[in-house]
Amino acid sequence: MRTQQLQPAQLVEEAIRRNEGVLLSNGALCAETGQFTGRSPKDKYFVSSPGFSAPPDMHRWLSEEVFESLLQRAILHLENTGAYQFDAIVNQHPKYAVPIRFYTEFAWHNLFVQNLFLPGQPDAEPVYTVYGVPNMKANPESDGTQSSTFIVIHPGKRIVLIGGTEYAGELKKSIFTLMHHDLVSRDVLPMHCSASLGQHGDVALFFGLSGTGKTTLSAHPERSLIGDDEHGWGDDGVFNMENGCYAKCIGLSEEKEPDIYRAIRFGTVLENVVYDEYRHPLYHDDSKTENTRAAYPLEFIEKSIPEPRAGHPSAIVFLSADATGVLPTVARLQPEDVKRHFLLGYTSKLAGTERGVTAPEPTFSACFAAPFITDSPSRYAQMLMERVQQHQVPVYLLNTGWPGGGIARTGRMPLVSTRAIVDMILSGQLANVEYRRDDDLMMDIPVALDGIESRYLHPEEGFTDSDAYMKEKTKLVQAFQSRLQTLLPKGTGEWTETGQLASIKA
Repeated sequence: MRTQQLQPAQLVEEAIRRNEGVLLSNGALCAETGQFTGRSPKDKYFVSSPGFSAPPDMHRWLSEEVFESLLQRAILHLENTGAYQFDAIVNQHPKYAVPIRFYTEFAWHNLFVQNLFLPGQPDAEPVYTVYGVPNMKANPESDGTQSSTFIVIHPGKRIVLIGGTEYAGELKKSIFTLMHHDLVSRDVLPMHCSASLGQHGDVALFFGLSGTGKTTLSAHPERSLIGDDEHGWGDDGVFNMENGCYAKCIGLSEEKEPDIYRAIRFGTVLENVVYDEYRHPLYHDDSKTENTRAAYPLEFIEKSIPEPRAGHPSAIVFLSADATGVLPTVARLQPEDVKRHFLLGYTSKLAGTERGVTAPEPTFSACFAAPFITDSPSRYAQMLMERVQQHQVPVYLLNTGWPGGGIARTGRMPLVSTRAIVDMILSGQLANVEYRRDDDLMMDIPVALDGIESRYLHPEEGFTDSDAYMKEKTKLVQAFQSRLQTLLPKGTGEWTETGQLASIKA
């Protein structure tokens, strides 16, 4: 296979020469991803392998024969087009470091993975190999795929094939999926979370789905960034799996998110960002997609740390952008609450995000990472609970959505207020306030917080009347219970005889 191993500046030149992207006024390379501006979870497949215990009902599967056919066609495709090679390392911990080799058809895809992963030793033997062939398409009739797009993971042969999509996030998330298998086998908890480090060595983790605030809240002016998306929790603490950030930049401004704004410069990859005739980025413009992205190395963030790992967490925050208006802006979670909300991985799916979605809907992602987990959700939940209890880590739920009325009645939670609450959590201030228990929502809610409007803590105040609030709350609670019925075993004290979740003693 004809391969090139180029440095970032060379890859920028290659991408421009090949019309893969354009250089913007801030120095970033801007590429478009065509038909797909996000991941294609329905086109992701696994090949059954010894020792690989992914629940059969959680993922789609391809046969060994189809995999081999796709692999040989991918290699032939790259032999014809040429490939850009990058030998990388995943996991910022020497004990858990894993060599990865990427072969990419596009120069800008190679720059993308160079921004997100540590460089390894050139030509070192990889543990995993990823082939990115966006211009190669599967044949659904003969290959048994749903479409011409395919993301195929073969844990046994330690190979990933990605074709029929130009969206670079598939490269990043394929590695995260592999680490859910690799790290768990070494008793390390893989986590879909951001992490920051305080001046006194305190570590904060922020779990959440896309758009809930992981990247924004981990970029704190008085804290150092460990990482914005993917981490492991081992016996000596937390470490970043990656060496870069993949930040959403819709609505980005220097005033609101200065660290991210300033990280976008030469070497950064922008995806699907609209720009004007002078090549100035128009971050507010969502005409291509709301999922505009920036990929840049950690070192582009001023307050990142040279070795992105630290000790055990001092606080954990579960993020939810709830559009129903039911969840309070912040709540404390008891141990069983932690397990239940971790298994739920709840946020709201907004109108327009998918075809047919005309009103906000509850959406769930077990462990905040359902598309990437390779074992039963309960296994990851148990690993989290063991660590939370061993290290006595307080856990809070933070609603960054529309508390106190919902998306139809109020604006989104002000970022300044959200950050103020995060500061209260990290300082330990929330450990000493008065709470009231809500068994239905499985949380303890602060009675009052200095500087935070009452309707944010007591969302019923933002509704026109109590009946309107109870209607929305009942729908959400029923959705919680319906989801947990598929995840929590019967006959273990989790459920009452009437089929309701058992109450938790605060």
